Amino acid sequence: MSQFVEYLKEVFVHFGPIHARKMFGGYGVYFRKTMFGLVADDVLYLKVDAELAKDFEARGLGPFEYCKGDNVVKMSYYMAPEEILDDPDEAAAWAKRSYDAALRSTSKKRGKSKKRLP
Repeated sequence: MSQFVEYLKEVFVHFGPIHARKMFGGYGVYFRKTMFGLVADDVLYLKVDAELAKDFEARGLGPFEYCKGDNVVKMSYYMAPEEILDDPDEAAAWAKRSYDAALRSTSKKRGKSKKRLP
């Protein structure tokens, strides 16, 4: 586990106990089995939905992107505001919003997978 990821446990202490899992060269950041953040190259990104993305964009914070062949893939995780790394109360507020967005996203996916009978 990277030192940055371990440090995030302190950053989010007022939000709750988080854990991280290695994935795709980075880490997924979880709370109660739901991924609400990711870390790539020691940069924290938080989960967004359409509504929450506007708040990140208004602050000039962009999405996590990666190249796949000739395409650039944008994910629904945006760079976290830098100041939350030094303010556990502010970190908790941003984490809650991202966690809620992750829960909304998960419930939408579950709703789509249900088969409807004629």
